[in-house]
Amino acid sequence: MKTEKQQAKEAAAFAKRWEGRGYEKGDSQVFWTELLTEVYGVENPSSFIKFEQQAQLDHTSFIDVMIPSTKVMIEQKSLGKDLRTPIKQSDGTMLNPFQQAQRYMMALPVSQHPRWIVTCNIVYNNFPWPNPNEEQRQKIEHTAQAILDARAKYADSSLADLYDPVLMPPELRKAHQDNDRAMMQAYGFSLKMTESDCVAALFQMYAEQTEKK
Repeated sequence: MKTEKQQAKEAAAFAKRWEGRGYEKGDSQVFWTELLTEVYGVENPSSFIKFEQQAQLDHTSFIDVMIPSTKVMIEQKSLGKDLRTPIKQSDGTMLNPFQQAQRYMMALPVSQHPRWIVTCNIVYNNFPWPNPNEEQRQKIEHTAQAILDARAKYADSSLADLYDPVLMPPELRKAHQDNDRAMMQAYGFSLKMTESDCVAALFQMYAEQTEKK
């Protein structure tokens, strides 16, 4: 097992190699395998990670990634895809990636249900931290603690339950919204910016900083 210092070093190198890559069908298996082996030092990841596991809906669908031993399901999308935006499914329904994963989950035996659902668009990057003033820093710390406090009220709930788009506890949703606003202000971003605009601006900041180095 690698130390935290080793993991941090490997994570930086991993992020650099994956910068700008992220084709869902062609890259996702390589991405997760390399992440586990190179960053976390997991040996023989193929012994416990499953790709394209079948899920029987009204047709045969495939779950991108399953890690049964830790009860994790991963729904993979291509680079830059908005994980909150509904996508038209083969039956015509509109589901965002998290809802899509939930539907897969319900098609599995209860014994195989994941405790954690991860949605990913392969944006694995070390975004630059803003340079907040003291007031902004305190506000970020306060709102981040509010997120932890809200989650602590539901200690028996999984992250999948807490972050369900419909059932998310109101105080947790508000805590995240407050934290988002605090971070936007620290970056100097307009509160009217879309998520895609924010990601684009962060990538630009990252590129400028890495070019200087």
